[in-house]
Amino acid sequence: MLDILEHISAHPDETAIEPLARLAAALRPAHPRRDPGQGVRLLTQLLLEQSRHAATLRHYLLRAMASRRQTSLYTDIGILPSDGFFTELFRRLSYRMLPPALDDIYLIDCLDRILSRRTDRLWIAAVPREDWLALYRVLAAAPQPAGVQAQPDGANLTRHELLEAVHTLSCRISAMGLEPALLRAHPELEEFESPFLVQNAEVHVYLEAMRAHLAGGPPPAEDASHLLVMLDQCNEVIATIRRNALKTGTTVALTYLLVRISQSMDRLAKLLALIDGDASPERQARAGLALALELVDGHGQRYAVRPLVAANIDLLARNVTENASRTGEHYIAENRGEYLLMLRSAACAGVIIGFMALIKVLLGKLHAPPLVETLLFGLNYAFGFMLIHVLHFTVATKQPAMTASRIATGLQSPDGRTIDVDCLAEMVQKVLRTQFVAVVGNLLTAIPAAYLIAMAWVRLTGRHLVTPEKAAHMLHDIDPIASLAVPHAALAGVCLFLAGLISGYYDNKAAYTRFARRVERLQWLRRLLGNAGRARVALYLEDNLGGLMGNFFFGFLLVAVAMAGYLLGLPLDVRHVTLSATYFAFAAAALDLQLSAETVCRALAGLGAIGAANLLVSFSLALFVALRSRQARFRQGLSLAKSLGARALRQPLAFIIPPSDQAVDAGPGR
Repeated sequence: MLDILEHISAHPDETAIEPLARLAAALRPAHPRRDPGQGVRLLTQLLLEQSRHAATLRHYLLRAMASRRQTSLYTDIGILPSDGFFTELFRRLSYRMLPPALDDIYLIDCLDRILSRRTDRLWIAAVPREDWLALYRVLAAAPQPAGVQAQPDGANLTRHELLEAVHTLSCRISAMGLEPALLRAHPELEEFESPFLVQNAEVHVYLEAMRAHLAGGPPPAEDASHLLVMLDQCNEVIATIRRNALKTGTTVALTYLLVRISQSMDRLAKLLALIDGDASPERQARAGLALALELVDGHGQRYAVRPLVAANIDLLARNVTENASRTGEHYIAENRGEYLLMLRSAACAGVIIGFMALIKVLLGKLHAPPLVETLLFGLNYAFGFMLIHVLHFTVATKQPAMTASRIATGLQSPDGRTIDVDCLAEMVQKVLRTQFVAVVGNLLTAIPAAYLIAMAWVRLTGRHLVTPEKAAHMLHDIDPIASLAVPHAALAGVCLFLAGLISGYYDNKAAYTRFARRVERLQWLRRLLGNAGRARVALYLEDNLGGLMGNFFFGFLLVAVAMAGYLLGLPLDVRHVTLSATYFAFAAAALDLQLSAETVCRALAGLGAIGAANLLVSFSLALFVALRSRQARFRQGLSLAKSLGARALRQPLAFIIPPSDQAVDAGPGR
């Protein structure tokens, strides 16, 4: 480190970036989090002992910065570009494979050479701030090096670059405030004076006064506090749009725009705090350090994919899961009346699933080409599940993906980190008993209905619906030991989770695009149903688009996994508990109920394992996404287990049957 300082002192007018890169390498600790401030403290001590080195280092840093363009560093690092989410995602992926060319004239590109390792942002952030401030104070107090021509414009040029950065960011914020997507989400921006435009006008006045002050004129009449007030008003508009988006829906483009505006306004506020002439030197030093650390962190993640996805998808996922959670309210029985309604709706769905299984078996007898057969199977499942939704019946395995979002919405998490465990335990208890009665309702009618269908087929055609060989294969497929029934059931759980996301996505899309109004513009529908009928259809489709599309895609997901396994030569398939139960009934009918006790026990155990895997996987994935979208981190597993255990000891039947005096809080089950 001393050799580097000696080199800088020997070449006081040097502007090359290599000495600074060598100095950063000397400060870099062996481990990013193991006493990262040791090198910084050592450099501070050297500069205190030898003021000559402090003076030449300060002179070198000012010349190195003054000889390069700095504005892009302050306006681009840590702020999303205007290209859009998918363009930026592709750009980052391509730059990770083939980094971009660097231009030494830009300070933003010089950072790649100074901080050449990915871990640099970690150790720099881990250095205590007081260590950085101590180093800054030593450099700020250093005098002009003896025998070196004065360079009064170095710090002044940096101030001008900061002013240009403020101007650039203000203009960008003003332009983004006029984006059609933003105006559509908040029409008041067109009716009243937009704060995005007002802040730009105020910034122009402030910058003119600051430039005149730097040229030797008087200081500005007002500080930057009034500009910060305007930025607060802009932030209030953004917060309002985000709240409204939970009801009116959002898109990737709007979410990306909101994140970009928020980042730009946050950076503008930091720059204003840095150039504010009325601020004390200590306050400016701390503001400069905060900005420097933010720039270093942003530079370290310049090509990182995960922060980009997290910044946008978490907000979008919240809107999707929020819509799913509203649907999920219909899947939670709060009292015994709703409990019985859930049992009835699940029982009716079991009958329909029995006929879906019949059609699937008959389609299999066509021996169509694999792709055609997959399409036919998918249409059968898709229209069957859609019919169940239209008739307000319930498929038990459809519940978890919806109720998980409802659980996350109902959690009380003021700080985003802690969760009210008692509230969560109560909600989980309601969900468990509702899912229990839904599974019972499905199986209570699916198995008898499938058996009666199979016997009716024998009476009508004189032969069994499936051959004994096919029946043996059906029994083998649900055997939890001799087959891959449980892993296949887990894959079905993934499909159920995806169907829940699809449902929330289309509910969000229907709200954002005002789907009912679009349907009402269909003239052929008016001629077919009249104005009143068209309005009813439009309203129904807007309210149920998510449920219909979620069920439609779920039907195709169930057969797509098997097709993927066929094409790839992998043992991929799905097992759905209610459908598997109907196939068990078909097999029992084909074998004239000549089943051994062991076969029956293994089949029933397989159905139980399939149902548990369906519910557990879909629920876990949906709950994870719902919590993640709210920036809530669940770490109270032990506390939740204790709370559930205490409830089980007090009222064990409450996990199966709701108490009779429980209040009505939600609508009837669907």
